Amino acid sequence: MIIYPAMDLMSGRVVRLRQGRFDDSTSYSDDPAQAIQTFADAGAKWAHIVDLDGARGGQPMQHELIAEIAASSPLKLQVAGGFRTRDQIERMLDSGVERVVIGSLAVKQPETVTGFLSEFGADRITLSLDVRVLKGTPMVAVSGWTEDSGRSLWDVAALYPQAVHLLLTDIGRDGMLEGPNFALYEEAGRRLPNLRIQASGGVSSLADLARLTTKGAIVGKALWEGRIRLEDALARA
Repeated sequence: MIIYPAMDLMSGRVVRLRQGRFDDSTSYSDDPAQAIQTFADAGAKWAHIVDLDGARGGQPMQHELIAEIAASSPLKLQVAGGFRTRDQIERMLDSGVERVVIGSLAVKQPETVTGFLSEFGADRITLSLDVRVLKGTPMVAVSGWTEDSGRSLWDVAALYPQAVHLLLTDIGRDGMLEGPNFALYEEAGRRLPNLRIQASGGVSSLADLARLTTKGAIVGKALWEGRIRLEDALARA
């Protein structure tokens, strides 16, 4: 399993949201480049960065900052937030980012995202689907979790037989430190065997990481609040 230590950026600061609510955030650092170095010093190979301002605005807001971080980062970076066009993706990849994450656009404009996968390569694009489990079915939410797409995880995933990476978030667990939705990830692993799934949301302990069967795990709030030492998480993975 790959551990992706995560940072969410808002106005250049590292913050974490509670269940995606922009009015319920905690600030942890005003030096994201130093945070990346701290991850590297702990032995990480990857980091996951989210431009929250871009995700909320639907357009690049902190891509300049992320490009600067990528240019000097000792880690491979997977970045998300506000990507809508091929030029935005190309610029970020050219800056040194390893993978770009595409979220709502994968639901709203599948033809466009299929084109991105073909042009840049499936290994350079991570699909990100955020779900609410309703009556046992994971339903995809879009636009920063503010809209229900009316489509299930299985329906959306079926649009991308060529995809390689899927970042899967249970909205109800994100930022809550209550443990991942293990049943969701186990079912996704069975039904979507072609995808390298990254679990996101709820990881709060080394025991959570040990129980996950996904190819990757995003670990954010638990790191920033000292519940998990990154060195220990990497050793467990």
